[in-house]
Amino acid sequence: MRKIIASAATAAAAAAVIGGAGLAAASTHGVSGTEHFQLMTTSATSPTSSIIASGVFTAPGVDHSGNKVDTVDFPGGSFKIAHSNGTGTQHFDPKTCLMTISQHGTYKLLAGTGKYAGISGSGKYQFTALGIGARSGGKCTQSKPPVAWHQVINASGPVSLP
Repeated sequence: MRKIIASAATAAAAAAVIGGAGLAAASTHGVSGTEHFQLMTTSATSPTSSIIASGVFTAPGVDHSGNKVDTVDFPGGSFKIAHSNGTGTQHFDPKTCLMTISQHGTYKLLAGTGKYAGISGSGKYQFTALGIGARSGGKCTQSKPPVAWHQVINASGPVSLP
């Protein structure tokens, strides 16, 4: 379970930093400002997550998590997010099977394509997860995926679209 939690935390943290299914309008190009990203998922094991971006552009997207770099796909383009491993706290209660994770880190946007060609930016993220571990033989186990999982990542930072 610790490996699952660590993998989910790292993947989710990375995913949180990107978003956007397309730019609101062509006039969005040539602008910069603060971009906010929110990622949510209810799966500790899925390699994809849903993301919403708002700020310089507003759009939904799908994040494909990677070890150190995620790829976000949107209608009209994509970009990559290089992210740090999260640092923070993890706790697993062996009596109730409740697990909590709170981590933070940094990210950088790069390698945009289509509408996102030339995108640049960086920022900080906050990752939180609440899960309920599986039971085996009546006892909590960390060797199986959680039976319930709620994960939210909030991130923000400056972004520029040429």
